[in-house]
Amino acid sequence: MAGQGAYIFGCAGERLSAGEAAFFRDVNPLGFILFARNIDTPEQLKRLTGDLRDAVGRDAVVTIDQEGGRVERMTRPHWRHWLPALDQVDLNPAQAERGMYIRYRIIADELRAVGIDSNCAPIADVATPQTHAVLRNRCYSDDPAKVASIGRAVADGLLDGGVLPVLKHIPGHGRATLDSHKELPRVSANRAGLEAVDFAAMQALADLPLGMSAHIVFEDIDATGPATTSPVMVDLIRKDIGFSGLLMSDDLSMEALEGDVSTRARKSRDAGIDLILHCNGKMAEMQMVVDAVGNFTPDGQKRADLAINARKSPDNVDIPALEDELAGLLKRA
Repeated sequence: MAGQGAYIFGCAGERLSAGEAAFFRDVNPLGFILFARNIDTPEQLKRLTGDLRDAVGRDAVVTIDQEGGRVERMTRPHWRHWLPALDQVDLNPAQAERGMYIRYRIIADELRAVGIDSNCAPIADVATPQTHAVLRNRCYSDDPAKVASIGRAVADGLLDGGVLPVLKHIPGHGRATLDSHKELPRVSANRAGLEAVDFAAMQALADLPLGMSAHIVFEDIDATGPATTSPVMVDLIRKDIGFSGLLMSDDLSMEALEGDVSTRARKSRDAGIDLILHCNGKMAEMQMVVDAVGNFTPDGQKRADLAINARKSPDNVDIPALEDELAGLLKRA
């Protein structure tokens, strides 16, 4: 078997092809990420996650963006639909932490049932009036302390359900006024303001096992490129924010980044990103990532091992009772 590949990959459809299985066996990614294109029924999804793990011959991590609201890859009729996070928080701000804990403990139960053991949440981006609509109602609050406390509840709900959380988008995406899926946001706020708000929320959650970078330029700190490819920003994430976990890039398929996938992957790795995330399932691009980044560095492998070992068995809970409690919390006074 090849060494541990420092990348997470998607696949093309609802079934793993023989070619994909052979490719994954050869390049040995740390794990996989799933999208709506990969999902039909619970039975199909459980079979797919099993086939992905069989391809690499181990209990590889399988992650997904299942925030609830606009970003939920698993949805009706087989899975629950949720309000956008900010809408749920606004229904009962005083009990927001408990409500979001329950939400993500239930989501974890749904994920584990189909073989998914990681979720790209919590979002610790601090909302502003200018936050782009692609992100704003996915945030939890405009108060960094509230973002941190709700983010902790989200992470705890996932961890208690046997699902690894992924903190995003480090060091903070809330000031972006552009959609980084399509354009590169640039933030002009000074460093002191960023440290007091955006970075503070991330700092409070810096002990989480996995984190995802932001495709954003912070002009007062490093105007030359986005955090995903900036050694200066990755150093800030490690030293100032104090994030010591496994740091993955946001999706390299996003149009915020310049150059081809190989260039993006290499620049991210050179900047100090541990793990490259490539989501669109295109085989030729995945091969470019493999060629550009290869296996983990020794330090990256240690962080990867610690993150994977943070997986635990779910606790025993009464899901219908949690649903009833959440419904009560969300009734307007």
